[in-house]
Amino acid sequence: MQNRIADGRVKFRHLQCFLAVAQFGSVQKAAQSLSITQPAVSKTIAEFEAILGVKLFERGRHGARPTREGQLFIPHASACVLALRQGVGLLARESGGAAATLEIGMLPTVAASLAPAVLKALANEWPRVVVRVTTVANAELIERLKSGEIECAIGRLSDPERMVGLSFEHLYNEPLVAVVRAGHPLASSAAPAAQLARYPVVLPPYGTLIRQAAEQLLSACGAPPLDSFVEVLSVSVARALALENDAIWFVPRYAAEYDLAAGTLVRLALPVEGADEPVGLILRTDAQPSPVARSLIEAVRAVARRRLGAEGGRRRGERGVAKKTRGGGGRKS
Repeated sequence: MQNRIADGRVKFRHLQCFLAVAQFGSVQKAAQSLSITQPAVSKTIAEFEAILGVKLFERGRHGARPTREGQLFIPHASACVLALRQGVGLLARESGGAAATLEIGMLPTVAASLAPAVLKALANEWPRVVVRVTTVANAELIERLKSGEIECAIGRLSDPERMVGLSFEHLYNEPLVAVVRAGHPLASSAAPAAQLARYPVVLPPYGTLIRQAAEQLLSACGAPPLDSFVEVLSVSVARALALENDAIWFVPRYAAEYDLAAGTLVRLALPVEGADEPVGLILRTDAQPSPVARSLIEAVRAVARRRLGAEGGRRRGERGVAKKTRGGGGRKS
């Protein structure tokens, strides 16, 4: 293996094609992502397998699945590609020829509330930086991180099998809430759970971690089965449905915090609280973050610390109000 690498036969295109096929599980989709032809990808993979002397994929009607050897090689190929990208970016920045580039991933619901403050802090430290933010579901975030497409991700802790080769640093928890537009018929209802099925409901897509939390919340509050609902990953689309229709939007609270503070959206008084979902920083264990990525990570941690402090104050205030209410509203004159 060492001789095969040393003699110069392993090229960057081999690693690119290998990682693309591993990510998409399809030669056709890999070709589309790389903007090359399908035969070119097949030829490159066959050439790479011949150089390495191992079979990297099992091919069948359902696509291409990495062999055991292929699975073992994925993290090393990803590390090579990521290191090369970081090195090229560093040289370009040091020579003054280009701004630093950073590719990161966030859950759509997290990006809506976290990205503005984090990117503002990063811009103060790195005036010349190009940041590309990918917003996709958690499973895809993890795959893109493993393939080296992004340097870090802000998402949720996934299954142990998916988290192999990754670290998860807990940042904060956020509860799932149900919100409606101001003036909605249920906005002032003391017992809205029984009436949820009468209105359009906006849920996260099936299979996502936040969808599981939404279903648990619906079950816990005794809501009747939903005959129809809309599945939306985009925060902007879900928000529009809630603001312009009578839709009930199940969303992590921080994703709706600006509208809740402004009074354009109102939280429903459900009998139980949604489970606190952990949000964290996900990194590869086999790669060191670039200098600009390290700055972003520190900015994320700082924003999370402020959020934790504000959340603690909010909850203490809520407990105080509840205690005062149980006590009869204070002293009587």
